Amino acid sequence: MGNITLGRYIPLDSVIHKMDPRAKIMAMLMVMISIFFPAGWLGYGILFAAACTAIITAKLSFTFIWKAMKPMLMMLVFLFIINMMFTKTGTVLLTAGPFVLYSDALFQTLYIAVRLLLMIMITTCLTATTKPLDMTLGIEDLLKPFEKIHVPAHEIAMLISIALRFIPDLIDETMRIMRAQESRGVDLKEGKIMERIMAILSLIVPLFVSAFQRAEDLANAMEARGYAPGEKRTRYKMLKMELRDYVLLLIAALLLAGMIWLSVK
Repeated sequence: MGNITLGRYIPLDSVIHKMDPRAKIMAMLMVMISIFFPAGWLGYGILFAAACTAIITAKLSFTFIWKAMKPMLMMLVFLFIINMMFTKTGTVLLTAGPFVLYSDALFQTLYIAVRLLLMIMITTCLTATTKPLDMTLGIEDLLKPFEKIHVPAHEIAMLISIALRFIPDLIDETMRIMRAQESRGVDLKEGKIMERIMAILSLIVPLFVSAFQRAEDLANAMEARGYAPGEKRTRYKMLKMELRDYVLLLIAALLLAGMIWLSVK
């Protein structure tokens, strides 16, 4: 639980930290779209190299990225078991009693794992290099054109930024409750199924109470500061695109075009 790093901002002095949040969000979206094109291992290798370059440029450690990937390992194991049971095409790689492992099952799981790894690398790099306030301003500016069809751009941006901001706080609160329950003799890791379910309930109930209390405190604080949804607001900080932001968008667009070309070829 403590390994989840999504939503954690890491204050470092790097070029990516200084970039416009709108450029980083649009670049992330283009790379995300690129990931889902069937560009083969060559395409995934190019995307992986680009993601590693972005991480190194942002001065983030790969250990930090690995912590974001670890909670997904159980899901990958589950997907591998499902693919092994229901995918019966390709060459036979392994036979163990009634279970037969086919090559297509292995390759499908590898494709899913690589795509998931790339998505986590890109999103973690975005949230670790962008302040929550800058993220809100960037999302709001990108959604501005949709206000003509009555899309509440500011409210949506505020919701997304609050959700990202409170992910680390909820994780810390969960760890605190787990330690408190363990000190009272509650075993969350061992025991029978029903005992573990009851132990998890003893964790979920206080976590929900704490989350609702945080939400109420935040709402009261926003009301005390005069926040009114839907009202026209002014800004102290104005976003401005620079050359490095356009270079980032150009690189992301080239990656997207390259993945489309590889998938068609």
